[in-house]
Amino acid sequence: MRNARAKAWPPLLPALSRKPWSATCKTRGTHDPCPTPNLLGGNPVKLRNSLLLFLTATIWGFAFVAQRVGMDYVGPLTFLFARSLIGGIVLLPVVAVLHRSGPGHAGETPADRCRARKTLLLGGICCGTVLCVSDLAQQVGLLYTTVGKSGFLTACYILIVPLINLLFFHRRCRRLVWGGIALAIVGMYFLCMTDGLTINFGDAISLVSALLFSVHILVIDYFSPRTDGVKMSCVQFFVCAAIAAVGMLLFEQPSLGALLAAWKPVLYAGALSSGVGYTLQIVGQKGMNPTVASLIMSLESVISVIAGWLILGQSLSGREIFGCVLMFAAIVLAQLPNAPKENAVN
Repeated sequence: MRNARAKAWPPLLPALSRKPWSATCKTRGTHDPCPTPNLLGGNPVKLRNSLLLFLTATIWGFAFVAQRVGMDYVGPLTFLFARSLIGGIVLLPVVAVLHRSGPGHAGETPADRCRARKTLLLGGICCGTVLCVSDLAQQVGLLYTTVGKSGFLTACYILIVPLINLLFFHRRCRRLVWGGIALAIVGMYFLCMTDGLTINFGDAISLVSALLFSVHILVIDYFSPRTDGVKMSCVQFFVCAAIAAVGMLLFEQPSLGALLAAWKPVLYAGALSSGVGYTLQIVGQKGMNPTVASLIMSLESVISVIAGWLILGQSLSGREIFGCVLMFAAIVLAQLPNAPKENAVN
């Protein structure tokens, strides 16, 4: 799963206005047939970027399997330490390339550069600390629930962020978000509740991780306009690795042999999910409508169910599948653009 959980947040932006397809057809000659509507506007770059974002969602969806398999060999903190360290290392060359191709620091005074470094360090520490707690909750939850359920429950952060904004920052929630939240509550009932109206421990921890990931997104939202996002992501991975290392030494018994035995899932979660996935997200989102980008990446939850079934043989009951369908519909609903009248009001 994407450890840098910004994911085109806020995705709740209005879609770019364009002439309706039907209106375009009316301007064409009677012998000139109307073309098939193209949601990507016939732009090959947008098609490529859409495929990159789908690949990103696929990498993140299969990362749930890697996280679960990795804990057959090492504890949650050890796995978190290893994947975060690898993720930070993989992002280092990306930071170097972007730094060389960037605008440079012309016109900046030494005081400006000092403030920029302090902001970068503070943002990395804050984001890395919250990320460590969030990822740890998700790791522990995967010990007690299925990969697919964890994927869908974690995706609830898309619905939780607007609620936090409303409760603590007094930012209004759109009507579609409220509809998505109501639908998600019903979906969670079918997905998580047993006949005795109890919730599985792993499901509860996964919901806690969704809440923590929501906080992580808001922290990123605060610091991202103030510093370089890729550099901050790199720093946050190293901070997360450092905190996890302390917990690993205090509460677990790590060994080099166990880490070597878990090298495949650790490498996938660290290099592909954290490093490559985040880089693909940066490239794929360029020039894309934020709503379209976030909807494509929401497929991560669906892919996690498929990955759990294909690799681990985990399956969901009919009741749980119905809950997944409702929750995915809620996620999509919450990310749809406003109606024109509501845009004018907001």
